[in-house]
Amino acid sequence: MRNRSMFLFVILFTAAAAGCGTSGVDNPGNPSTNVQEARSSLERDLHPDVDKADSHTLASGNADFAFDLYARLVQEKPEASLFVSPYSISSALAMTYAGARGDTANQISEVMHFDLPQERLHPAFNALDLTLESRGSEIVKEGHPFELDISNALWGQEGFPFKQDFLDLLAKNYGAGLMLVDFAGAAESARQQINAWVEDHTNGRIKDLLGPGVITSLTRLVLTNTIYFKAGWKDEFDKKLTQDHVFHTLAGKDVTVKMMNMKMDVTLPYTDTDDYQAVVLPYVGDNVAMVLIVPAKGKFLDVESDMDGEWFLKLLGQLNISKRPGIVSMPKFGMEYKASLADTLQDMGMKLPFNSNKADFSGISRKFLYISDVIHQTFLKVDEEGSEAAGATAVVMNVTSAGPEPPPQPFRMVVDRPFIFAIVDRPTNAVLFLGRMLNPTK
Repeated sequence: MRNRSMFLFVILFTAAAAGCGTSGVDNPGNPSTNVQEARSSLERDLHPDVDKADSHTLASGNADFAFDLYARLVQEKPEASLFVSPYSISSALAMTYAGARGDTANQISEVMHFDLPQERLHPAFNALDLTLESRGSEIVKEGHPFELDISNALWGQEGFPFKQDFLDLLAKNYGAGLMLVDFAGAAESARQQINAWVEDHTNGRIKDLLGPGVITSLTRLVLTNTIYFKAGWKDEFDKKLTQDHVFHTLAGKDVTVKMMNMKMDVTLPYTDTDDYQAVVLPYVGDNVAMVLIVPAKGKFLDVESDMDGEWFLKLLGQLNISKRPGIVSMPKFGMEYKASLADTLQDMGMKLPFNSNKADFSGISRKFLYISDVIHQTFLKVDEEGSEAAGATAVVMNVTSAGPEPPPQPFRMVVDRPFIFAIVDRPTNAVLFLGRMLNPTK
């Protein structure tokens, strides 16, 4: 089985009890899903005009947010492993940002490092999204091209007055339609419909994203983003060489892991310092890769505290120009992660969007809306053949109440202690997934 990973992100919006209108969009239903869909008359722009400077600004901002979030989550649970999809979270909150105004919009842009004006930010996300999705259709010389599926959808209260400009922007730049459900009268049914969509778009890896009680009669809008990734290593590990090996945890406890081993030297992007080793393990096609950062013994927390978006992009630049033959040994591992990010995002400075009295999402509706929760869930499996990952995010909104050098020497990298890893699209520097593994046996 090739390596697979998944990520899901959900943003839930709640409306003020005083503003729950019943008039609104009323479009023909979609028989295939038994859910009515209010689609914009605009089709997705499949050829957005985005210059390289804007693409670079978006990549840098997304990387800055990725490591800001990583640091915050580590601070909240320093003894836990972690696996998130910064790209999914940024995409979902970019859709949310499209309807934010005033100081609410300012706080979102500051926390998310959205450093482009709205009229350039959303086309830049569209271009990046289309580029990433095209990776799965590329012709490769070895194996099968990896799978990468990114999906966006909005779930809105039927009869609620959503602004057409908002629906047009999301249709044009994110390919997202508005599914009409009845949160007010059948919240549980709506929850199950959203969960079914999420499960379907993550190949069954993420189930029951929205737990009982998350959706209420005051919910008016849910924004969902899913990303599913499955890829084989360009240079596979030899299953016959996988064996038990000691792994040294941060707590000083030794555990036994299944250590994968490469059969022979492979030329890989690699660098090392007194503080860490770092290597790029490409997936089939070479464009997407896992970046492994293995701090030296006793240096894990020091290296981790130094990391930010600028540091990571600089490391990627170093790796791209530094290739050496070598052998990598690393544990088989996997994990599932689920968390509400509402408190985390507020602690990072995004307070107004969650304030039922002061949030300004007037770009979405003339009725008052605020974010009631942000839920993130991921799945990861890494073995000898590759990786599988999935992620999902939901935002729930309620109504308010260098030169020539001597030939490099082969390196040996044994990942027998806690490590940091990222799954990255190399041409765009998009950080699709980011995590830390402290104990592969858990």
